Amino acid sequence: MTKSNQKEVLENLGKKLVDQVKKGKNPEIVFRLRNLTNIIYDKKTRTLKLGDKTSSRSFFNLAHAKKFLQTVEVASVIKKELLESGKHEHLRGVFYMTKRTIPKTNVNLVDEQTETDKAIEDLEVITGLSREELHVSANKMGSMVGNVILGDSGDVIDCSKLGKGGYSIPSITDELELKKVSAKYVLYMEKAAIFERLNEDKFWQKNNCILVTSQGQTTRGIRRLLQRLAEEESLPIYVLCDGDVYGAYIYSVVKYGSIALAHASERLTIPSVKYIGITMDDVIKYDLKRHLIKLTEQDIARIKQVTEYDWFKDNKEWQRQFKIMKELNGKVEIQSLSAKGISFISEHYLPEKIKNKEFLE
Repeated sequence: MTKSNQKEVLENLGKKLVDQVKKGKNPEIVFRLRNLTNIIYDKKTRTLKLGDKTSSRSFFNLAHAKKFLQTVEVASVIKKELLESGKHEHLRGVFYMTKRTIPKTNVNLVDEQTETDKAIEDLEVITGLSREELHVSANKMGSMVGNVILGDSGDVIDCSKLGKGGYSIPSITDELELKKVSAKYVLYMEKAAIFERLNEDKFWQKNNCILVTSQGQTTRGIRRLLQRLAEEESLPIYVLCDGDVYGAYIYSVVKYGSIALAHASERLTIPSVKYIGITMDDVIKYDLKRHLIKLTEQDIARIKQVTEYDWFKDNKEWQRQFKIMKELNGKVEIQSLSAKGISFISEHYLPEKIKNKEFLE
């Protein structure tokens, strides 16, 4: 969508509210609910989506008034300060641009960044525009290396010639131009330490692949970049995480989407993604039992919760993984593979699993 169209969408939202006021009506914004009661797992597309339940937010309702004003003010700031200038701003910056005291009161329009963050997410649902289309960015928390040449803000970047650190993936990846991609697949990992090991070992060069990492949970920018590589370049995406319930959830977010961002699933999910490891079977196969970390009560509770998610509960293979995890009463980190040798993961573990197609769906 062009910037003019984005501005038009926000202008129409404002005009609609003004028309309501002129007609003597209580100005009201209607939008689809963003909570668990309205999250649907679509088995056909294998993605999480928002249902059709709606809610409204009106000005002359004491319970709604402040959030109503926050939504309108954030929309105004985005249109006037970001879209009209063509510039981008961080979530934190939008908070400060909005933070002020309501005239003739002692009430602040916003007190915490979480308030403007939620208003931006609400605007995504209300307008159908993504946060990235609204020119709002977040922290950069990822790197990429491989035979990829990018166009980034007029610069041409060769991701195969950026040393140990690789290319720092920006928050907004829709605007990147994939000029040339020469790879067989993409390997995404949650841990930067594993990325550094594989990069130093030139795993991407020896196996003609692209390495991508984040720091824990996958950011929106990385999820969108992975989706683009899957859809625009037809590349398989393999996920490498710790052998625990949290790694399984990170994988599921890439594949099915997340509860918090169900409204953005269409542009963030990759139903074809596969999980390469580390699995409970690997613990047995590679004799890693002595490296198991005992499950905590929180781990056990989380396993119970995740096994009951619609996208996991009918998956026999994942249910088997969770069962073994509970039987072993342990979880395992990817780094435990280094006990087999510093480059075991790059020279044996990953090449063998990929060659034998030992993936979980």
